[in-house]
Amino acid sequence: MHASPRPEYPFTAIRGMPRMQTALLLAAIDPLIGGVLIEGPRGSAKTTSARALAQLLPEGAFVNLPLGCSEEQLLGSLDLEDVLQHGRTRFRPGLLARAHQGVLYVDEVNLLADGLVDLLLDVSVSGINRVERDGISHAHEARFVLVGTMNPEEGGLRPQLLDRFGLFVQLGETIPPETREAIVRARLAFETDPQGFVADHAEAQQALRQRILQARAALDSLPFTDAVHARVSRLCHEAGVEGVRADLVMLRAARAHAALEGQDRIREEDMDAVQDLVLAHRRKPSPDTDPAGPEPASAGAGEEHGPGQAPPREGAGTPEDTQGDAGDGPGDWGELPPEAAPLRTLAQVGELTPKKP
Repeated sequence: MHASPRPEYPFTAIRGMPRMQTALLLAAIDPLIGGVLIEGPRGSAKTTSARALAQLLPEGAFVNLPLGCSEEQLLGSLDLEDVLQHGRTRFRPGLLARAHQGVLYVDEVNLLADGLVDLLLDVSVSGINRVERDGISHAHEARFVLVGTMNPEEGGLRPQLLDRFGLFVQLGETIPPETREAIVRARLAFETDPQGFVADHAEAQQALRQRILQARAALDSLPFTDAVHARVSRLCHEAGVEGVRADLVMLRAARAHAALEGQDRIREEDMDAVQDLVLAHRRKPSPDTDPAGPEPASAGAGEEHGPGQAPPREGAGTPEDTQGDAGDGPGDWGELPPEAAPLRTLAQVGELTPKKP
């Protein structure tokens, strides 16, 4: 008999990192935001959070991209065995196809080859993987939540690649005593009785799943008004960012935030809630300021940061790279009972066709 798989730590049990949870949820609602880059030390729940997010998505796929991955493994390639045995031109899907409707996770993305990072980011903002190689021309849907993590002690990303990640979260190096105690107690409870711990959070998990589906369905009904365009342009101009990628990401992120909150329009509060996630890694640094603008670690779940404030570093997780809290207090994710809504589907794209000589 095979042992049943060990349950994953619930997303709604994570505490002390509201900004990271917000960023991940926004990317889950609109994957075309372009992914989330999380910078933090070892043991700060980066992997646990990404795995927990996958549980909230309809397909539940979690694909871990190894650092030694090749371009063929990532994009897909010609199935040589089928060609040799049957004389057919057939596409063999890669990791991008497996990650469709799920989470594609890249640990230590700063150590991944720049070319692969570039390819990943291209597909994450288009939702389509196009392959033109090995005598084939193929395209398929690849809409996934890209989550990249990195430890600043091991180096950073080139500015050109850093700018292409939609949202950025910087985690703190220290944890307040109260938060540490709650994390450890919850972790021990999970290790003692994983099934029971997951069952305790099942209702909150299901409520959050429905909330994500409802938000996805509402995106197209939230227009970008002239006032929203004007304010986003002003915020990006004041931050001194280059190009207009930040404007596009902020518009999408603000819309996703409004949908998550169940609003019928994009408000200033939605733009305020996402601006630091969008601008923290894009601001033009002044001589005497840190471009990411770190502040002391946040102890609360659900703290808000107004316009113009730099994003704080958030509390880190357990040494096992997990964290949580067995209790569900005010402001916890999944607390509000949402109404179920159908997940929008994407149109099929690109049939496999032989490439012309």
